[in-house]
Amino acid sequence: MGYYNLATPYPYILFLLMLPLGMPNWLLFVISFFTGLTVDAFYDTLGINAAACVAFAALRITFINLTVQLDNHETFATPSVSEMSFRWFFIYSLVLSFTHHFVLILLEAFTFSNFHYTIIRVLLSCIFTLLLILLFSLLFYQKSRR
Repeated sequence: MGYYNLATPYPYILFLLMLPLGMPNWLLFVISFFTGLTVDAFYDTLGINAAACVAFAALRITFINLTVQLDNHETFATPSVSEMSFRWFFIYSLVLSFTHHFVLILLEAFTFSNFHYTIIRVLLSCIFTLLLILLFSLLFYQKSRR
């Protein structure tokens, strides 16, 4: 599902967004790689989604280390709207979605000619994916247990 090859949503990153906070880093990288490899098998791309998912995992580790104190949350709590605040989840989803789409679409284009078209594709795809992620997150929102 896409819009004139400008906005293509990648809702599978919601699976990677919702992995537990206390997951070991090596396991996160393995899950991210195989998730991307599975998508590559269906899209017939040669490791582009796997590379984007591994970059996603690297930034996810850094983002969570900078913004979340794991002492305040359970080890296997999922970063969701019900566990964290909506603002935190929105910024978390936005930053990681933008990183994933930037790496994915830049590797797909593999050139800096028409860079403005590539950036427009990144932004529109990121917005489209972010809307779907927020829709699913709010659809399955549960009251906070904090």
